[in-house]
Amino acid sequence: MLWAAHGSALELRTEGGATRLRATFPYGAEAELAPGRREVFASRAFAARIEAGEDIHLLAGHDYEKPLASRAAGNLQVTDTDAALVIEATIDGTTTWARDFLAAHGAGLIRGMSPGFRVSPGGERIESRGDALLRTVTAAELFEVSAVTRPAYDGAQIEARSWQPVAQPAARLVNHLNRWRV
Repeated sequence: MLWAAHGSALELRTEGGATRLRATFPYGAEAELAPGRREVFASRAFAARIEAGEDIHLLAGHDYEKPLASRAAGNLQVTDTDAALVIEATIDGTTTWARDFLAAHGAGLIRGMSPGFRVSPGGERIESRGDALLRTVTAAELFEVSAVTRPAYDGAQIEARSWQPVAQPAARLVNHLNRWRV
């Protein structure tokens, strides 16, 4: 099992020479990304690009130079449910980066999944909770999901984010977040 945050899972199985990956990214699971900065995804937040049949990639470490699977290649299925984003892929271990990924997973070094997305216009709500902020992502364009060493959820933040609100009324805080997750 990989990525055990809030009931999610990422697992690999080898069947008939092919390595199959299955992963879930739970909706409704709040995570602290930095002190005073929390985030949660609403159910079906990634539905738009998935339902439109857009290409989505499975990458090693958010690196487009290290693709493991894609919808266009036919070896990645992405499903958006009320409970979670579900990823199923067949990984061909013939590339050096796929072999590296499989070896790192086998050694227990890669234990998470992280989505690469852009928040859609109007696709987030920001709430103030005392000295903290909670961002609820309600609609986002999913471009890729990555196998990572430490996912953002369960307190393991490695992704670059900009949460620098400028001095304006609290109702306008939504305009001050960098909407790219990389």
